[in-house]
Amino acid sequence: MNRVYRAACAAACAAGLLLTAACSSSSGGKAARERAEEAAAAGQADTPRMEVALITHGAPGDTFWDTVRKGAEAGAQKSNAELIYASDPAVAGQANLIQNAIDQDVDGIAVSLANPEGLSEAIRAATDAGIPVVGLNSGMDAWQELGLLSFFGQDETVSGRAFGERLNEEGAEHNVCVIHEQGNVGHEARCAGVAETFEGETEILYVEGADMPSVRATIEAKLRQDSSVDYVVALGAPFALTAVDAVADAGSEATIATFDLNTEIVPAIEEGQVEFAVDQQPYLQGYLAIDSLWLYHNNGNFSGGGAEPVLTGPAFVDGENIEAVAEFAERGTR
Repeated sequence: MNRVYRAACAAACAAGLLLTAACSSSSGGKAARERAEEAAAAGQADTPRMEVALITHGAPGDTFWDTVRKGAEAGAQKSNAELIYASDPAVAGQANLIQNAIDQDVDGIAVSLANPEGLSEAIRAATDAGIPVVGLNSGMDAWQELGLLSFFGQDETVSGRAFGERLNEEGAEHNVCVIHEQGNVGHEARCAGVAETFEGETEILYVEGADMPSVRATIEAKLRQDSSVDYVVALGAPFALTAVDAVADAGSEATIATFDLNTEIVPAIEEGQVEFAVDQQPYLQGYLAIDSLWLYHNNGNFSGGGAEPVLTGPAFVDGENIEAVAEFAERGTR
């Protein structure tokens, strides 16, 4: 109880420091951010050191997962925890990483569930070993069945439906929804949601996400073959930027929109190369997942009550509101 009390006092002091920094700043900008970061660091939990693992299906070079990891690192810093990060886009590899974390006897595991069925045995082994597990990003429909404590992310079907409705508002008639990870339940749900509400035609286009030249060539070939396609729906910011080049190569007039943000997508939206993006706040997903393990370990809390997911999106980012998130995207936190 004393440790919890001291942690609460430290958090309250940090909040006070943050408020003081925000109110007393006359220059704002970078100086204010630096003071806020120093105040946040001063509010590190005074609880026993933890070791937690974040295990994702992120592919090398996918900037989305860099943002998730930054959020997790901030959560670990606050929680006086050592973060072990590992990823493998192959479900068998991800399952092996979970087993590695079990063997290291970590205090908690946060895992993305792109292939829930393929990870079920490894997750069961973790829970049988008494290790709390939370889910994030993908697999919202499966987290309770797998026995996870909590889940942090967006409902991909809901976000897909919202995307389809936005395409209707834009006057689109024929879109191709580009899936760059075959077998990813979240990607399939996004495109299914788009097709559900979009009043025009939706086609699925599978590409090899680990090979960007191939992604570019496949999208270009589709656009050359069918000039009626007026929207390319990307499921990640790097793939939207590749689609920009593919559209130019094909001499197409198709518009590009995407799920997810990164640093490079901001100027593309500002310049009109990408019409809009759906932000699911990956930094928040990483932060909340790690923070929830600390809360459970130290206070027995269940985020979402163990009954409902904690939603981090969706929200639309376009030319009208891009300035509000541009600074954070530049820092790699949006």
